[in-house]
Amino acid sequence: MATLKPILLVEDNPKDLELTLEAFAEAQLANDIVVARDGAEALSYLFHEDGQAVSKPTDPKYPAVIILDIKLPKVDGIEVLQRIKANDSTRAIPVVMLTSSKEEQDLVRSYRLGVNAFVVKPVGFKEFFDAIRDIGSFWAILNEPPPGCHPRRPRGS
Repeated sequence: MATLKPILLVEDNPKDLELTLEAFAEAQLANDIVVARDGAEALSYLFHEDGQAVSKPTDPKYPAVIILDIKLPKVDGIEVLQRIKANDSTRAIPVVMLTSSKEEQDLVRSYRLGVNAFVVKPVGFKEFFDAIRDIGSFWAILNEPPPGCHPRRPRGS
């Protein structure tokens, strides 16, 4: 079986980060979870200083999906999304905005820039947990990536 691509989780809130990691663990995803705690850290994972992508779709470091908060220190999620979707090597990576923002401008800008999904973080613990588990399961197991991009775990594995 091909090596599964990691999930890049970009989250600065320690409580949300802990809950997200627990939900992914409960979903029994086999993908590694790479955590970036701010936008700059996410960009340094994905790009060299000269702006070239660190990895190509065939590289094991290439994420299966990026779970991205909007309100981040150093570089906000909108700018991270813009950089991802502007680069030919990273454009195909699915990006899910997972944010507490309910601002219409954030929603509109995210979709204009090419976000694949926009999820407002549920306030309740169980709802948040369920949403994260479902996001991980969909993007890491059910979603069919473009050919040659990133293998997913076969259903039933």
